[in-house]
Amino acid sequence: MSSESATLTLAKELISRPSVTPEDAGCQDYLGERLTAVGFTLEPMPFEEVTNLWARRGTEGPLFCFAGHTDVVPSGPEERWRFPPFEPTEVDGFLWGRGAADMKGSIAAFITALERFIEKHPDHQGSISLLITSDEEGPFINGTTRVVDTLEARNEKITWCIVGEPSSTDQVGDVIKNGRRGSISGSLTIKGKQGHVAYPHLVRNPIHLAAPALAELSQEVWDEGNEFFPPTSFQISNIHAGTGATNVVPGELKVEFNLRFSTEITDTEIRERVAAILDRHQLDWHIDWTLSGQAFLTAAGSLVDACNDAIKQVTGLETELSTAGGTSDGRFIAPTGAQVVELGPINATIHQIDERVSIADLDKLSEIYEQILIKLLAS
Repeated sequence: MSSESATLTLAKELISRPSVTPEDAGCQDYLGERLTAVGFTLEPMPFEEVTNLWARRGTEGPLFCFAGHTDVVPSGPEERWRFPPFEPTEVDGFLWGRGAADMKGSIAAFITALERFIEKHPDHQGSISLLITSDEEGPFINGTTRVVDTLEARNEKITWCIVGEPSSTDQVGDVIKNGRRGSISGSLTIKGKQGHVAYPHLVRNPIHLAAPALAELSQEVWDEGNEFFPPTSFQISNIHAGTGATNVVPGELKVEFNLRFSTEITDTEIRERVAAILDRHQLDWHIDWTLSGQAFLTAAGSLVDACNDAIKQVTGLETELSTAGGTSDGRFIAPTGAQVVELGPINATIHQIDERVSIADLDKLSEIYEQILIKLLAS
């Protein structure tokens, strides 16, 4: 594999820019130059501290979109890296650096696939777009969700969307994500009455009061899942109470929990069922809810078929459809009616010290993306 491949060169350029969320470090400006050269119209959409880019080629439907993020997570202790995290390094057939797999490698593959496709099919059907944000690794308030809101307000609809998240497990293209579970978190406060442990008749211990309800919540069968999703899961991540003294019953208990939910249940149903359980135990409670994303699913159809066929053509693999894992920005795009899948490199080292991606896989990924474009938009 030539070290001078266009995808590798672009990935190195992007990795060299320390775009720790929400910083973009000039990545989108550089990408914009490449996109303008092949006929894209650029529309920067900055919101607060976040840099976003909407780029489009064509005005007609259907609209194909590559979605990704230029921001990366912090490197952690740089002295623990084999090579400096923002000095892209080629060793042992891998490109090393923060963002190599998540997801500057994918963005580089987006661009080179587009450049080749447009050169061969300058009068392609429909339109092509890119939605690039610097807020995916951050609080996700002013990134993709704000861009989608803007597009929806002017009825600009995405038909098909590939999110370049690192979806692969052992070989590039062996897994694509055709959906994601929803995620909702609760910050629960249960009130009691503080007092001396030696006078139990004068206190109401919120820990004791809450324990049966928390046990019931942890054992609740929320749904049975379905063909694409495992059953909804409830997990407590933190419990805190106490005054710091061993002889004082605390006046309140705080519990942090999360549910990853399937398409068999809604966030509204979850809230109602949690409230019913807490009320049944006659607790004095309050919950602050945070909905991180709705569950979504892209079933068999034109986009999934094109991805499957392209992966088979380039790698010989029969890809697996999966909805496992955390959330992605696809959760903001799917509710608009778009078909959405995540397809990217192997995810084994993402967010870790010594993040890296196979150099050969970068070129395979670019070729897969190009073949998908051919199958959906070739004139």
